[in-house]
Amino acid sequence: MSSKTSVLEPLRVRVRRFQFIMGLGFIALVVGSILSVALTLRLSVRIQAVPVGVLRLTLAVLLENLWVLGVLPLMCYGAARVMELRPWTTGGGAAVAGSLFVHALGFVQNGVNGLWLGGLGSFLSLAAFAGGVVLSARAVAMGRAAAAAQTVKSQAKAQERKSEYDEFLLAAEQGAARLEQREAQASSATAPVTAEAGPQGPVTPEAPQAADVAEMDSEQAPASAAQASDAVAELAPAEATQSEALKTAATSEAAAPLDAPSSPVEPASVAAPAERKTSGA
Repeated sequence: MSSKTSVLEPLRVRVRRFQFIMGLGFIALVVGSILSVALTLRLSVRIQAVPVGVLRLTLAVLLENLWVLGVLPLMCYGAARVMELRPWTTGGGAAVAGSLFVHALGFVQNGVNGLWLGGLGSFLSLAAFAGGVVLSARAVAMGRAAAAAQTVKSQAKAQERKSEYDEFLLAAEQGAARLEQREAQASSATAPVTAEAGPQGPVTPEAPQAADVAEMDSEQAPASAAQASDAVAELAPAEATQSEALKTAATSEAAAPLDAPSSPVEPASVAAPAERKTSGA
């Protein structure tokens, strides 16, 4: 099945191209005939007013063959811009297709006499047909050249875009490489710091506070002991003086006669020197 398809494929391509050329000539004939009729109706009076008969006949032939002299070359040029066409094959085939249709209409209307009218008009029509074929072939060549130039321009634009994309990609890769290098340098710089701080362990903020409290307690303890010893040393003489006064009073009471009025010892007078000493201390 695949071998048959490969053998028939070139034939199918030729048939399609032949159909396209025939349709191109027919469409050019229809559009050109419409334009020829419109221009003939507008210019008929002026053409008939031309004094020279040859010039009048030439203008009539040109209007009659407008489809092959103007419309067909334009259509061949547009078709050649889109697809690959052979210049002489396309121009000649399309012109022959349109001319066959015209002669078929003439044969149906006038018989054999409608195929060749003779005279100068027939020769001028033949010359217009040849000129139309040449113009159509040139139009196909120009269309193919314009299409090739457009293809080259498109390829150049695509190459420029590709080069711009390559430059952008290269810049992105360089930026990524620089970013990775910076990250590697930052990680290598932070690694020794973490290694040195790791064995020591974290320092708790409570340790200095506890040490300060212990130091303050140790400083306050001797101060309180010194104050206590000073107070005891100051109170000891007062107590000794008071005890001596009490002993003297007791001795004097024992030695005094029984009938003598006893003069009680006022505690306030005895305790006064002790209080004065205490207050002075």
